[in-house]
Amino acid sequence: MQRYNHTKIEKKWQQKWEESDANAIDKDATEKPKFYLLDMYPYPSGDGLHMGHTEAYTANDIFSRYKKSRGFNVLHPTGFDSFGLPAENYAIKTGTHPKETTKTNSENFTRQLKSLAIDYDYKEMVTTSNPDYYKWTQWLFIQFFKNGLVYKKTDTVNWCESCKTVLANEQVESGACERCGSEVVQKAIPSWFFKITDFAEELISGHEKIDWPEHTKKNQINWIGKSEGAEISFKLIANGLELKKTVEVFTTRPDTLFGATYMVLAPEHELVEKLKDTIENYKDVEVYVKTTNKKTDLERTVETKEKTGIELEGIKAINPVNNEEIPIFIADYVLAHYGTGAIMAVPKHDLRDNVFAKSKNLEIKEVIIVDDSNLISSNVGERGSVIETAKKNVEASKEILSDVYSGGGILINSGEFNGMNNEEAKKKITEFVGGKMKTTYKIRDWSISRQRYWGAPIPIVYDPKGKAHVVPDEHLPWLLPEDVDFIPTGESPLTESKELKERTEKIFGEGWTPEVDTMDTFVCSSWYFLRYPDPHNSNEFCSKKRLKHWLPVDLYIGGAEHTYLHLMYARFFTKAMKKIGLLDFDEPFLKLRHQGMVLDENGVKMSKSKGNVVSPDSMVERFGADAVRMYMMFASPLADEVLWNENGIVGTLRFLERIWKLQEKMSSKSDVDIEVSLHKLIKKVGKDIENLKFNTAIAAMMSFLNEADKKAVTKEQYLILVRLLAPFAPHITEELWSKMGEQDVSIHTQEWPLYEEALTKDTNAIIAVQINGKLRGSITVLINSDEDSVLKIAREEGNLKKWFVNEPSRIIYVPNKLINLVFKP
Repeated sequence: MQRYNHTKIEKKWQQKWEESDANAIDKDATEKPKFYLLDMYPYPSGDGLHMGHTEAYTANDIFSRYKKSRGFNVLHPTGFDSFGLPAENYAIKTGTHPKETTKTNSENFTRQLKSLAIDYDYKEMVTTSNPDYYKWTQWLFIQFFKNGLVYKKTDTVNWCESCKTVLANEQVESGACERCGSEVVQKAIPSWFFKITDFAEELISGHEKIDWPEHTKKNQINWIGKSEGAEISFKLIANGLELKKTVEVFTTRPDTLFGATYMVLAPEHELVEKLKDTIENYKDVEVYVKTTNKKTDLERTVETKEKTGIELEGIKAINPVNNEEIPIFIADYVLAHYGTGAIMAVPKHDLRDNVFAKSKNLEIKEVIIVDDSNLISSNVGERGSVIETAKKNVEASKEILSDVYSGGGILINSGEFNGMNNEEAKKKITEFVGGKMKTTYKIRDWSISRQRYWGAPIPIVYDPKGKAHVVPDEHLPWLLPEDVDFIPTGESPLTESKELKERTEKIFGEGWTPEVDTMDTFVCSSWYFLRYPDPHNSNEFCSKKRLKHWLPVDLYIGGAEHTYLHLMYARFFTKAMKKIGLLDFDEPFLKLRHQGMVLDENGVKMSKSKGNVVSPDSMVERFGADAVRMYMMFASPLADEVLWNENGIVGTLRFLERIWKLQEKMSSKSDVDIEVSLHKLIKKVGKDIENLKFNTAIAAMMSFLNEADKKAVTKEQYLILVRLLAPFAPHITEELWSKMGEQDVSIHTQEWPLYEEALTKDTNAIIAVQINGKLRGSITVLINSDEDSVLKIAREEGNLKKWFVNEPSRIIYVPNKLINLVFKP
């Protein structure tokens, strides 16, 4: 028999599949149920695919092939997220235009994907830097503009001095640029913003109707940062005189207002500048403000950070609930864009306030104590006795009440509200001081302006008076000019484009000027899944017919690292497009699952800088694509990290070689045990693929092979095994299918094997036998046997007979699992 030659076999079938257009589907066919399966498309870097890509794309490919065999018309597309800084930085370094490097790198990625037999229709790819794609990115921007969902303002933004561009909050990690690792500073820059805050509540409530990992939903909700509380006005005084200015404070705990002993403003708060002539130490204050401007929001708000601040000397606030004067500070842990940019500080009941108060020797007043429901009942008539009882309980509960107590309870030191439950007091105290209940969100509008070249041009032009106008549809795509210098200066390279200026004046008139910023690349990836069903449509981003048929996405598989950026932005885009009538659904991805990260053999994340990256190309050349695919799926559950071990690929290659050799052991006579095991295997593998448990599906096939190797299989049984393996190892199975006489039709067009339910039911159970609680052996019995039958078989088992000198005094029987016989000494 000819030996298994993975190189020859894989090249043969990849060529045949391409020649026959095997991966193409009819996107308008309706006779089959549709299934839209989506990968997170790659950025085409010069490094090519890495093993993380290999894991994610193999998983989706297996699922795609499986769903096709179950009768679904599967849309499983790909493309390239090709705009972005890496290509531009490479252009700066080498002088090669980003368009050229993107083309070269995309071709290399495509070659690698084909070598792994990922079943994309490569004629239907989208590339975000192509004008036929970003035309529709621009068109969507214009629709948002016309519907009031995009605006321009000068705002303090995250600025990377190295990349010379603005970053969204989500693109800053621990105070550094996620791209280059350089320090991020705050800078006032005119920018375009998407109104993602208009959809904050929908982004939270929408989680209820999608099947996503709980931790991903929780992290998005935390990032949105919904807070329900009250807005309360504090009067200001200077030199004993009341000022015209007041400070509005948002608090989630108005019930603690009696405990507010100082106030904190964000350093950027407008009153700091407006009251500079009244603030006695304004020079020191000004220095502190400038220092704060260099810090990111994350640096300022991290809990472990030392709390700093400075008092606004000469000004006091009046606590509206008791008319007491309290000092005012500015501190960097308060953010101007969250709430009102001002807080009332209650150091006994808030950890940050407590740390700050102690550093400044400020008063700490307790106003909430534990409400012990066992001590307080409806029979208590006087609140005074309740308070005394609770105070005694506090003294006895030091472990519950630490130096800071942020929980609920009853009020003390709160005037007429003493003894009231704090939840009731929230509304009562707010009404008492003339405040109003309010909901706020931490999430900020999405800044999309970037001062770099390689991105979609923002389709805006300005008339001679500086008013912004959208570029009319007939001039889309609004092309990215090529007469630019890529060297970043802090201003967009498009500023120096003569062609862009001339084009603008030619179309709109003398004195008109173009917008020179480009869009954040995450804009492109926020809607790409809507283009896949109709990528060549020049009249619409997608026809209404195909939108209706294919969307929303049924299953999306990708990394959890995209929780705050791509996944949040894609949900926002979908909800915004529904609001303005472009879509009839408001969640893009019905089901989401994450794949784990691939680590090197020492448990370290693979990266080019660490020199530990493993290329799929070298592994495919040495072991074959099928063995690589099998290993990436067998190494761990999909959501877990994969610890790279080359010996693992050796193991999956040997498994495939044994599958190949099994054809020598075919018999005309069917073995009953093999037949039963095969039906169980069909059921197991199908169920595991549905649940994305690829590792256990492979383990089951390995177990079956061990049994089959010891006996013989019929041709029919062998072909069923090959069909079960086909989604995992498409090349070898196609070859074996052909060798078995099925040359006229591909194995990947065959229906999934069926099983007989009766044959999947176990008839026997293995019972563990314990003597006085210690395991002494096991016996095989009919499933669901009664206690007497099990006891009888145990008595007759050779190595158990010696224990039956006497009758057991007690028998504990767990059906189908164990029997414990207790004998008296």
